[in-house]
Amino acid sequence: MSSHCAEKLFSYGTLRYEAVQLSTFGRKLSGSHDILSGYKLSQLKINNPGVVAKSGDDIHPILIATNNKNDKVNGIVFDVTSEELTQADQYEVADYQRISVTLDSGVHAWVYVSK
Repeated sequence: MSSHCAEKLFSYGTLRYEAVQLSTFGRKLSGSHDILSGYKLSQLKINNPGVVAKSGDDIHPILIATNNKNDKVNGIVFDVTSEELTQADQYEVADYQRISVTLDSGVHAWVYVSK
């Protein structure tokens, strides 16, 4: 793998949108489908007008830890640079925190979950 895309980012929400990727990273990300167990999807009302403008939606999905392996969330694992991780941090509102997880495939990735 090339050194400029050394990070993995699991997205289950608006970071999968091409418009959000282009406005956040300046490019369309490439990735593959994967699953994260032990979490469930909830919804979060977004009050940041810039984020709403980028995503086109004021309700975003957010992950809640359940620690139940039967709870599974489908998403996409993107290859990103460390600079793009910082850009993703700036895009996500304060209700999210970025943590490291192991996906069902065994891939280690960053993911944004509820604080």
